[in-house]
Amino acid sequence: MKYALVIFETDESRNGIRTDRDTHRGAYESWIGQIAAAGKLISGDALDTEHIAAMTVRKSSDGASTVTDGPAHPGEETLGGWFVIDVADREEAVELAKGLRTPETVEIWPLLETA
Repeated sequence: MKYALVIFETDESRNGIRTDRDTHRGAYESWIGQIAAAGKLISGDALDTEHIAAMTVRKSSDGASTVTDGPAHPGEETLGGWFVIDVADREEAVELAKGLRTPETVEIWPLLETA
């Protein structure tokens, strides 16, 4: 089954990045490297959360668009990126997510299988 591991940065993880980027990135890259070495990583991307702020476009039922600076849901946790993995079941996806050694939040979402 394919799952998305959706990574959310936290105030603590952003502080770690600012304080010691190399250590933070090393731990993160080690985690995803282990998933890749096990043949379970399909793809992934990180968002540039430091240099350019997100923009949000909201559509209303009448077709009007509202554009605002910033994420759709501002707060302590902000979307940082995602990985798509292929594993036996949800429990395996949870175990892989628990292996992340940096203080981010990981949401685990099953991907729709298309015909």
